[in-house]
Formats: sequence, C-alpha cells, structure tokens
Amino acid sequence: MATTQSSYDMLAMTPSPLGRVFICPPEHLTPLPEIIEALKTIVPLQGLSDEEYEWLATNGIEYVGEDAAIVFVEGGPVDKMHLILKGEIHVRRGKGSAAQIFIGRAGQLTGKVPYSRMKSYGGDGYCVGPHWSLNIDETIFPEMLLAIPSMTQRCVSVLLDRTREVTRMEQQGEKLNALGKLAGNLAHELNNPASAAQRAASSLFGDLKQYGQQRHELGRMISSTEQDCALKVWYERTREQMSDYSERSSAHFSALVLADREDAVAAWLDEHKIPNGWTLAPSLAESPLTIAQLDELAEIASPELLALGIPAFAMSLRVERMAETVIDSTVKIFDLISAIKDYSYMDQAPIQDVDLAESIGSTLAIMQSRLQGVTVVKEFDPALPRISAYGSELNQVWTALIENALEAIEESIGVGGVLRLITRVSGQSALVEIWDNGKGIQEDLKSRVFEPFFTTKAPGRGLGLGLDTAQRIVNKHSGVLSMKSKPGDTCFQVRLPLNQAQAY
Repeated sequence: MATTQSSYDMLAMTPSPLGRVFICPPEHLTPLPEIIEALKTIVPLQGLSDEEYEWLATNGIEYVGEDAAIVFVEGGPVDKMHLILKGEIHVRRGKGSAAQIFIGRAGQLTGKVPYSRMKSYGGDGYCVGPHWSLNIDETIFPEMLLAIPSMTQRCVSVLLDRTREVTRMEQQGEKLNALGKLAGNLAHELNNPASAAQRAASSLFGDLKQYGQQRHELGRMISSTEQDCALKVWYERTREQMSDYSERSSAHFSALVLADREDAVAAWLDEHKIPNGWTLAPSLAESPLTIAQLDELAEIASPELLALGIPAFAMSLRVERMAETVIDSTVKIFDLISAIKDYSYMDQAPIQDVDLAESIGSTLAIMQSRLQGVTVVKEFDPALPRISAYGSELNQVWTALIENALEAIEESIGVGGVLRLITRVSGQSALVEIWDNGKGIQEDLKSRVFEPFFTTKAPGRGLGLGLDTAQRIVNKHSGVLSMKSKPGDTCFQVRLPLNQAQAY
C-alpha cells in the first residue's frame, strides 16, 4: 500500500477542534484480495483486468469512518478520487444546513477525477453508516492513466454524468425559485381583495341589523299617507339621479374634492341638528348625493323625521358600498384565478391556439405586485392571429423576459421605469418585443446573456438559467430569441412562425 499522504490526509486522521471526527486510515490495513474484490463493485471500473485492479488497490489509501464522520469540509481542497466501497456520503451545503445536494453511494466513483476542474468542495461530506473507501491522490493521476489506459474514457464518462446531474439539480432549483416568486406574487395579489372582502363582510352583518332597526323606527314615525308618498317620491327620484350620475362619471372623487364634500355635508347635518352627523358625513360624501337633494328632503320631512331618515339613508348607502366591495373583491379573485388557469393552461391539451396578447396579459396579472411604480405600455396588434404553441411554456418565456426587464428597471431607475410590450406581425412571424428603460447590458456581456448559469445578479438571487430556458422554449417552437441593448433602451425580441404545421 502507498504511504504518501497530503497535509489534508494528516488533518483527516485527527478529531477536529470542534469535536467532529474525520475519516482516517484503518488501524489494520485490509488484505489486498479483499480490496480488489470490493473494487470490482465500483460500476465505472467494471471490466478492468486483475492487474489494473491490483494497481489501484496497491496505490490507493484506505479510509474508514463511523456514522456522521466527516469525509471533507466545505471549501476544502479537492485532491483525491474517492472509490466508495461501503456506506454513503451525504453532502450538505451552507455551514450546517440540512439541505442535501449530493449523495454518494457504495459502488460509485466520486471526488476529483483526471481532467476535472474542481478546486474545492461545495459542501460538507458526512458518512451515513459505516464508511470504507479507497482514495487515489491527484499526484499519481498521470501514473494511473499510464497504468490503466481505459481510465481516461471512464473518467470522462463520470464527468459527463456529473455535469448532467448538476445541470438537472440547478434547473430544478431555478424552477423552484420561479415557483417561489410566482407564489409570492399570487399571495400579494390575492391578499388585497381577500382582506377587503373579509372586512366588508364582517361589517355588513352588524350594519344590516342596525339598518333594519332604523327602517322600523322610521316607519313608525311616518304619520300620514301624504308624507309617506312624498318621501317615496324623493327617494326614487334621488336614487335615479344618483344612479345616472354614477354611470356618467367614470372617475371617483379626488381626495381633495372628497374632503370638501365631507365638510359641506357635515355642516349641513349640524345645521339641521342630525345626531352624530360626523359619522354619517363620510358615507353621504362618498356618494353622488348633493346638498340640493338634502334640502329637498328637509322641505318635505319634519325635523324629527329627518333625524331618523338621514341616518337610515346613510346606512343604506354604507351597506351598498360594502356589498359592492365584496362583489369587486370576489371578481378580482376570480380574475386572478382565471389568469392562473390561462398562465398554466390547466385542463387543456399541451398544444393550443394561443392569443399572444392574452398570454402576456395573464403573466402581467400574476406579476402585478412587481409593477408598482412602473408604467406599462401595451401595444398589442389586434390583427395578430393566434399561433399553435405550448401555451404554458410560452408563459415561462414572458415571465423570464418581464422579470429581467423589471429587475433592470429596479436596479437603475426604480420608480418611473417604463415597460413596453409589443405584439405584431412581422413577415411570416409573430413578433413579441419586451422593452425596458433600464441601464442596459454591458457590451462585453451581450454575447453571454443566453449562456446557462451566467448571471450578473448577486449570489442567491438567480442561477442564470432564465434566459437559457426561454431560448430553449423559443427554439422548440421553431422561433428565434434575440436581444439588443444600449443604456436606457433594452429590447428582447421573440419571433414565432405563424404557420406551425411543420414545427412539431
């Protein structure tokens, strides 16, 4: 057996300062035939000659450890190839985080291999169960390749498998990250109408009970048929006028106008000695009711009747406003649910005839919370025909491109940014353009923006797979995704063929 050990090997033979125990060479070395038999269980090494197995067994260094022993530490140098003969190695990232990022099992070849660019471990490696491995130090890799020529091909295959696995894990992480953003946007968007509906519904019960009592007392106060008819005529006429005003006025009162109306109504109520006028003024001021209409009521009703009639009328307006709030809120929630269904194309076939404007609109609806302070300009061509496409996948493209635009705006402008969304026909293609007025993309980075795992974001904010995923989806639709950028003017263009007959 080889006896040369690196400084890291020497460290591994002793307990750590924190009491953690590392794997170490066994007190009694395993007989060579047993090591050779164990090496034959390593899948990437299957097919080697007995002499080649013997070379590995002779030049490798045995390591053993009990459950929870440390194999390597995050940030430590990668200088050995691990041939796992028994047990498992679990790798966790993040200084003690419980999240597993890799599991090495008996029969696998892991660690550093020839041609690998690994420099340091990305997490802490722990033994799960009793551990036994044979490690090949990188200093003898050249000798190994000369003694076992087929190791070149075997190691390249291990590297390719490792790359595919890491790519899969990173893509899964990107999907989870996107799902988290989507869930956050939806939670924010659903919270407002749900809270409004809950508040309105909670108040509605008590106000309806109070309104019923007021109507009962008002009925007892009316002493003659003539007075009853006069009040009924005033009520119907006023309601009609208020309804007509509401239909003609598309805008709500401004805060300043509303404050002036509230002061005027409160003054009128005080003048006519209406009890608790300050509590009634807001409900009356928010409605199209005018002072002239209140004066008409004062002319036909006695002061005692007016003192009951005004609160009952104000309460009816308040109850109606609450009912409208519940309706508006539930409509908003229903619209969001519809947007989610459109976004994901639930209960539909994989390929649909997609209206690109509606598809982008559904994406915007879900991302509404991210659009605060951003002016959204939509230039959708109504003559653009539907195209056959994988609808839910196209929505991933719009999400990635719009998120990139919003992040560029947030980083360089903040409030006051502009997001332009354009759809139109361009030759035999449908063209979608997503513009932003952010700081733009540096000239030396333009050629790399579609590279997988390339990102200019801070660590933890992105994996650099958004644009790569978008490009793959567009390519799947026989389309083209391109970009042009200068300071204050960045555009991503998506061209999709109108005739998809030959695309799938």
